[in-house]
Amino acid sequence: MLISLSPGGTSILTDKISSMGMAIKKIWFDAEYIYGEDENGQVLKQSLLWYPKLKEATDEERNQYKFGFDGIHWRNLDEDISFESFNYDDAEPSKLQKFFLTHRELNISEFAKRIGINATLLRNYINGFKHPSKEREEQILDSIHAIGKEYVSAVF
Repeated sequence: MLISLSPGGTSILTDKISSMGMAIKKIWFDAEYIYGEDENGQVLKQSLLWYPKLKEATDEERNQYKFGFDGIHWRNLDEDISFESFNYDDAEPSKLQKFFLTHRELNISEFAKRIGINATLLRNYINGFKHPSKEREEQILDSIHAIGKEYVSAVF
């Protein structure tokens, strides 16, 4: 593995990954994404919001990875990224997903209970397995705003 610094100051880790017809020859990070370059020179990316341990990791921790049969594994961080996930359509989380991924202090089960939806369904919205209707998205946003108003009006 070759480790170097790109012109923008991000770590570049060079190696070759192959899985089910997909080959990545280089990975690197910036503050928001992990990038992978395949053998054809195509650059693919994923938001680090999907991988909070990698997002918060130091360059040294990010450099301690191993390639497996179907992905990349950071043992010390207990984090994995599948090769196929570089081809997913949702490299950038939706606004709803981004809100919940950046506010991990929220208890999803209790929030779902409060607004009267199934907690598993809400988790599926957050993780991108399902997509809420416009009406459901508005219901979730209205509930977030209501909680915000409660927080702002708190007096001790």
